[in-house]
Amino acid sequence: MRVYVPLTLPGLAEAHKAGELGPGPLTAYAVTPALREWYVSDDIEELEYAALSRAAAASLRLLAGDRSAARRRVVVAVDVPDRLAVPDPDRGLDASALGEVRIGSAVSLSKAAAVHVDADDAEAAVAAAAAVLGAADMGDDDAQFTVDGAEDHELLWYGVQEIPNLVG
Repeated sequence: MRVYVPLTLPGLAEAHKAGELGPGPLTAYAVTPALREWYVSDDIEELEYAALSRAAAASLRLLAGDRSAARRRVVVAVDVPDRLAVPDPDRGLDASALGEVRIGSAVSLSKAAAVHVDADDAEAAVAAAAAVLGAADMGDDDAQFTVDGAEDHELLWYGVQEIPNLVG
């Protein structure tokens, strides 16, 4: 199963140094039954994009909590056995948990398929979104507009071999 692990650039640097994403449990996003039901599509590429987008939103939350991290969302796509990616049964169709899975232990970075990172030109929008995320969560429409502006930026695809250049 392909899962999408949200990180920050410092988190990616730590994973690169350690050779693994972790320690567990890790929160990741994947094409779960609840995500399929919510998204109402059978197109696996669309569903995986939805899971990637959920992970990008989670990366934004990590950035909101780490003011020192570069204002670029980071998501690592990793392939794990299906049995390792477990949806939280208590959250069911809770909209905030769609596609969310837990992985109980660290995952070797050798299992990574790709890394997705914001381009440099997204930094201002991501910084603004991270700064107002709490207000958006509380229903502030202007703040939500700012968050949506960051989501308009597509994450770029990088091969795993490019991680040293991303974190260097």
